Amino acid sequence: MAPSSALKTTFKATKTIKPFYSGGVGCVALDRSGRLLVTANGDEAVITDIENGAEVARIDGLEDEISTVALSPDASYLILSISKSYQMHTYSLSPDFTTVPITVTPNHERQVKQTSPIIVSACDPTGTLVATGGSDGLVKVWDIRKGFVTHNLRGHGGLVSALSFFMAEGESPVEMEATTKKGKKKDVMGRFMLATGGEDTQVLVWDLETTTNVATLQNHNSIVRGLDWSLDGKRLLSGGRDGVMCLIDTKTWNAVPTPTGEEVEAVGFVAPGMFEREDGGSTDKLIFAAGRQDRIRVWDLTKGEEITKEAKVEEDEEKGVIQVIYHKSLASLLSVHHDYTIQIHALRLPSPAPISLPTTKHITTNYDQILDLQFLPPDSSLIAIATNSENVTLVSSKTFHDVAILRGHTETVLTLDSDWSGHWLATAGKDNDARLWKIDAENNSFTCAAVFTGHAESVAALSLPRQRPQEGSKAAEEKQPPKFMLTGGADRTIKKWDVSLVPGKKPRAVWTKRAHEKDINAIDVSPDDSLFASASQDRTVKIWSTEEGETIGVLRGHRRAVWSVKFAPSTITASAVGGEAGMKGGRMVVTGSTDKTVKLWSLVDYSCLKTFEGHTNSIQRALWISGGLQVVSGGNDGLVKVWDIKSGECSATLDNHEQRIWAISTRPDEEDQGSTIASADAEGVITFWSDVTATTIAEKDAEEQALVEEQQKLANYIAINDYRSAISLALSLNHPGQLLKLLTSVTTATPEAGSLSGIVAVDEVLSTLSDSQLGVLLCRIRDWNTNARTAVTAQRVLFVLLRSYGAPRLVSLRGVGRDVWDALGSYTERHYKRIEELVEESFMVEYTLKQMEQVLGNSSDSMEIEVL
Repeated sequence: MAPSSALKTTFKATKTIKPFYSGGVGCVALDRSGRLLVTANGDEAVITDIENGAEVARIDGLEDEISTVALSPDASYLILSISKSYQMHTYSLSPDFTTVPITVTPNHERQVKQTSPIIVSACDPTGTLVATGGSDGLVKVWDIRKGFVTHNLRGHGGLVSALSFFMAEGESPVEMEATTKKGKKKDVMGRFMLATGGEDTQVLVWDLETTTNVATLQNHNSIVRGLDWSLDGKRLLSGGRDGVMCLIDTKTWNAVPTPTGEEVEAVGFVAPGMFEREDGGSTDKLIFAAGRQDRIRVWDLTKGEEITKEAKVEEDEEKGVIQVIYHKSLASLLSVHHDYTIQIHALRLPSPAPISLPTTKHITTNYDQILDLQFLPPDSSLIAIATNSENVTLVSSKTFHDVAILRGHTETVLTLDSDWSGHWLATAGKDNDARLWKIDAENNSFTCAAVFTGHAESVAALSLPRQRPQEGSKAAEEKQPPKFMLTGGADRTIKKWDVSLVPGKKPRAVWTKRAHEKDINAIDVSPDDSLFASASQDRTVKIWSTEEGETIGVLRGHRRAVWSVKFAPSTITASAVGGEAGMKGGRMVVTGSTDKTVKLWSLVDYSCLKTFEGHTNSIQRALWISGGLQVVSGGNDGLVKVWDIKSGECSATLDNHEQRIWAISTRPDEEDQGSTIASADAEGVITFWSDVTATTIAEKDAEEQALVEEQQKLANYIAINDYRSAISLALSLNHPGQLLKLLTSVTTATPEAGSLSGIVAVDEVLSTLSDSQLGVLLCRIRDWNTNARTAVTAQRVLFVLLRSYGAPRLVSLRGVGRDVWDALGSYTERHYKRIEELVEESFMVEYTLKQMEQVLGNSSDSMEIEVL
């Protein structure tokens, strides 16, 4: 018997995960609370509550890509620089940190134009000033609140690449020395300083009180990328792409260089007391650096040595840290990586020391193309995502923070599948291999249990068994690995693998079959594991015996490549789709193809039961929902469609994607499968759709009930001549027919003395309407005035309104555009012209009648005479 699940006809996009960082140095900012994250994504700035992963605001409409992002420490102001137009935009944010997530209200304060593209920008610790460094070597310091330039600092011979403010705390200034033009030294009392680094390899130090260049330092041989001041201002730290960090004494300007063995992108001092070391070492004088080795390294200044573990890390052009954000009040720092990931690192070093600071949060900001997506049982708290990458990302379904990165494949992962327990995840890709991963989220353990090697080309299809072990069995209790795995791909073969996971023994293929004439795109195992289906580019779907690997049926009918195949739930029979009553077995599959159709097939006679047409492009995924009563599909047209398998009609079309949809998944933990649908596209956008059919029906029923009640009220008001309530209710209910009927009865009745409309009470109502009611009524008068039968009522009511309010007020009403008055004017002229013609015609009729009377009158006289 088919399940009694109700059909789903209405879905709502309850959550959308979009890319929120498109790369770029200086395009990420964090407030000093460590909660509010701002990232640049092309021409948009995205504000995120980093604790729960919620997007709280998105600033768009900037018309060009953002080159730098600067955020005041208290998150009150955001400064965005635009690359091509040289514009700098300032927004006030007014954050409320007491709400969850944080509430932010961006308000555009001003925009100014720079003289060159902005390369770097930074706010001072007080949030009063922002410095910008341009490609022309000019550094400008701006007052954030008032928007004027406070300093123009010239000195660099190329683009400015690094900025760092220092502001002394308390009343004690910082003593420094500087070399004058005459070669003599003098003490410089600086409280407000700015260090700048540039492409010319120089570091310039500026006193902002006197606008003088305090020092010019040439300690690097390449572009300077990192600058930071110690809390007391006695030291300045610089790092460059020459692989050297320089610790500078700000009293003598002497520098102590330290080779790092990598191109340095960021350096900084760790605030005393913020670092934890399990080895008992000093935590007072520590610095960090990061760069091409893609890790956060820490040095101990008291010993002059690195305390993170030295490691030979191969530099990769697609990897590396490009920015580090650290507020001295936090016990963590944030790193931005070349692969569009953001990591939060704890200022803690376990013993023995690792090669990098431990990562507490890992956030993928841009998934690029999403090729497959799977909710992991049993509770769907984890989602596995395969992107255009060799890694598979496991994310939390609540915060969408990365839980783990599964590394092992050497080329792009194309497909995923999970077993019934969610403890085993299978992956396969372009490296010709498949892998089985053990997922133990409770113990934070994610390991590769086996590698399946044997295919000659890419593996694009795989499937694990579907049948659950018996309750209480050893396999169920211990969540043992699946018994077998099926794989297929571009080499046109299907392999069945024995997943016994014997230590020291490589998995072997039980059998290998030449399956199709072209690439295999999808494989699925039946609910009882006795059959499996394979879909291919050769336009066919084959049904196989799982045990022997023999073909038992071929599904032919698609005109182009088949990309998806899924077995129906075991509870659904062929009769559920209107098949012949004599059909036995009830097994079916659903397929999706490049020919833009979804097809249902019977596995009794391998015939096509239904063809669903409606997509305008290739269909990449199709699967069952609602216990098998419906099918959901997604394709290259960016649409998700839900089909009723019995009627063959489209129950719902879900539209929230602009690119092709590669992946669709449902939560396996939901009793009514399909109540939540996740769809992912080639632009990295993931949409979570929730079934709101029951809510929608309830709301519709409530609206209809309320409408009936209001209509009864309106009838009651009319019956008792309560014109004020009747007209107000008719306007609010948007009932033009009832309102016209009411006003027509008023204007055609015997007029009361002194009334404009016909009834004095109606005059009073029409003369005391609100602006919104007047706007609605004028639109109704415009419509009535277009019909000769209702134009009299329209003109009469318009006359009342003009006498009551005057033309100037009516013309100035919001929501009443010029089109309303143009329509009223043109049709009114037409009606008056028609009336004038009728009057002229009436004169002719009157003349004719008079002439006839005269003729008839003369004839009567003659007849009388003759009679006499």
